[in-house]
Amino acid sequence: MISFTEREGAVGTPPQHYGNPLGEQKALAAGTAIVDLSDRGIITVTGPDRLTWLDSLTSQALAKLQPGESAETLLLDPTGRVEHSMRIVDDGVTAWLLVDGEQVEKLSAWLDRMRFMLRVEVAVPDGYVTVGAFGELADAVAATPNDVPLIWNDPWSSVVAGGHQYSTTAEHPGAEWTYREVLVPRDVDLSSLPAAGSLALEALRIAAWRPRLTTEVDERSIPHELDWLRSAVHLNKGCYRGQETVAKVHNLGHPPRRLVMLHLDGSEGLLPAPGSEVLRDDAVVGRVTSVALHHEFGPIALAVIKRSVDPAADLVVRGEVDVAAAQETIVPTDAGAEANVPRIPRLGAVTRQR
Repeated sequence: MISFTEREGAVGTPPQHYGNPLGEQKALAAGTAIVDLSDRGIITVTGPDRLTWLDSLTSQALAKLQPGESAETLLLDPTGRVEHSMRIVDDGVTAWLLVDGEQVEKLSAWLDRMRFMLRVEVAVPDGYVTVGAFGELADAVAATPNDVPLIWNDPWSSVVAGGHQYSTTAEHPGAEWTYREVLVPRDVDLSSLPAAGSLALEALRIAAWRPRLTTEVDERSIPHELDWLRSAVHLNKGCYRGQETVAKVHNLGHPPRRLVMLHLDGSEGLLPAPGSEVLRDDAVVGRVTSVALHHEFGPIALAVIKRSVDPAADLVVRGEVDVAAAQETIVPTDAGAEANVPRIPRLGAVTRQR
């Protein structure tokens, strides 16, 4: 099998592009190319208690997940901050957890410690690789170890049952997001399938406002800041680690920061680096998390900024050359406080009589 890095024009491992990033982006969006995701990781959970066990630990309702169905879930710390994200497809025998590569060792070890007396086994399989696609191009080569194709369909295209969307835009850009990840046996020949680089996928992801653990999450992140309740949180499923914070911020408070998309001034021909500071009137108000050159929108970025920043304010991204940026609101300043809490008079207060 010819690896992706051996293809003509391949730059990077996995390849960032093959010589035509914008053309590859169009092909990927059209469903006529696949992306090498061999840097992603896979964890398996087997045993009859696997789904109820994962349900009890993480943010999504997984107990009734049917063979072939997909879900996304988050592992939070006790204060509600995001520690891990998992993309899950179950085949009736095994729950396959698709994760960013650097998560595998830490997450698998943590899950193994949490088994206690339950009938579950945690493993890290070595015989599969992951490819990304829009549409069904890679479906024919999907692994089927238990007669169910291992295809994870991203739920980002709509608000999942039990979830919530803070974005108030009339037409959410994620509505057209048909992305999927396919697990393929390592010995399958993929050389006949056209390929796009990781830069193409990043540009499409940013334009769809789709958060990712490796890029958008830091040590303070809670799901509300990234509008991640849309796909990865079930608000009514019961207790799990960090659930109290999720409920409290959603019902009574506001997330301290919010995700925005930035339209960047491209006149200098330079893209700021992820992690660059975002400024308003020379004061740091946030940081860039992801940056790309989009085939329609030009230079764009995702950034996490302070909730209080005026959505109409012009911003600047600090870098080798400072870049002007215009906001597009993803999480609004008034996100949260969804509960209709009645105002109760203070003890001893006299209510006005009419």
